[in-house]
Amino acid sequence: MGIAKRITSIFQAKSNAALDKLEDPRQTLDLSYEQQLENLTKVKRAVADVATARKRVEIQAEQLKSQGDKLADQAKQALAQGNESLAREALTRREAIAAQLKDLDSQHATIVEQEDKLTATAQKLQTEVEAFRTKKETIKATYTAAEASAHVSEAVSGISTSMNDAGAAMQRAQDKVAQMQARSGALDELLASGALTDLTAGPSDDIQAQLDAAGGSSSNVDAQLAAMKAQLASGDAASSLSEGARETPSPAEEA
Repeated sequence: MGIAKRITSIFQAKSNAALDKLEDPRQTLDLSYEQQLENLTKVKRAVADVATARKRVEIQAEQLKSQGDKLADQAKQALAQGNESLAREALTRREAIAAQLKDLDSQHATIVEQEDKLTATAQKLQTEVEAFRTKKETIKATYTAAEASAHVSEAVSGISTSMNDAGAAMQRAQDKVAQMQARSGALDELLASGALTDLTAGPSDDIQAQLDAAGGSSSNVDAQLAAMKAQLASGDAASSLSEGARETPSPAEEA
């Protein structure tokens, strides 16, 4: 295959593909239907023209018949008057009219035959056009429904893609929230353990912390000592009471 022919084939293929994208089947069907209506109108017009020609031949034949009948009457009148030559002339003309009538009859038969064929063609074409119109409307409705379904599918696909994107964004947001919560919890633990200084609690240093701890320990020791002293004091008082009871004589002993 030559280069020029290949280029032509490629150009034609691309042109056909572009035309296929631009072509709307509904518009194409409507255009085809309009063309068929135009053809049907032409056929009907042809039938009307043939019928007009047939009618014209019939009118002409009626006129010739009328003239022939008139010439026959005139021939009778001339012969009755003894004018044979005039009667012969009238009959001669009547024969010429008869020949014309025969030719008109032949033309009339041909025209009637053409008219019948055209009428049958017009009726057949009318039926085909009506059937095409019904099928055209069915195909258009089916195409419209398919087109709407395709648009819905495209919309659903777009919504699905958007939902997937939204779900991914939501998951990322949840991951970030969980990360921030974990970080906040870790900071709280570090602050509680003293590994980090809580700046919101006011200024402090290590010495003050040691003094506070020592003060807390002294107070605890003092409290324990006071409790022991109280227990010892309670024990001494009980012992004194027991000894006093033993030294005091009972009434039986005194007697």
